[in-house]
Amino acid sequence: MTEQRMTFRTAAPQVHRAMLALDAAAKQGLDPVLAELVQIRAAQINRCAYCIGYHTRDARKAGETEQRIFQLTAWEESRLYTERERAALALTDAVTLLPHGVSDQVYAEASRHFEEPELARLIALILTANAWNRINVTCRTAPDDH
Repeated sequence: MTEQRMTFRTAAPQVHRAMLALDAAAKQGLDPVLAELVQIRAAQINRCAYCIGYHTRDARKAGETEQRIFQLTAWEESRLYTERERAALALTDAVTLLPHGVSDQVYAEASRHFEEPELARLIALILTANAWNRINVTCRTAPDDH
């Protein structure tokens, strides 16, 4: 286990508050379970243990099942997710792995399931999830073990 480098919220409180505000604005109107799935998925890709733990707990509180959380790493092969969730997860993968780009097919499928304002918030949520992951991985924020 590695030692935490800094506590970001105390080192950059204005940036931390701005990130919280952006995160809250992005979630407005999105299904809370879908939002947690998206954030867990981004954290899995980015290998952010802190965010995986944080959003897994929040997903359970929002009513998500253990089985769906466990299968999230292989969501493409799983039958547990709706078409809408699959579109959001595909967009999450594409935006998180940006060097591969967001294909027209992935974007079209997402826009088929989400009206433009909701799609914009989903993209913003993916953006904030990735930003939090990068902050926490860089700072080596320790996951809560309880």
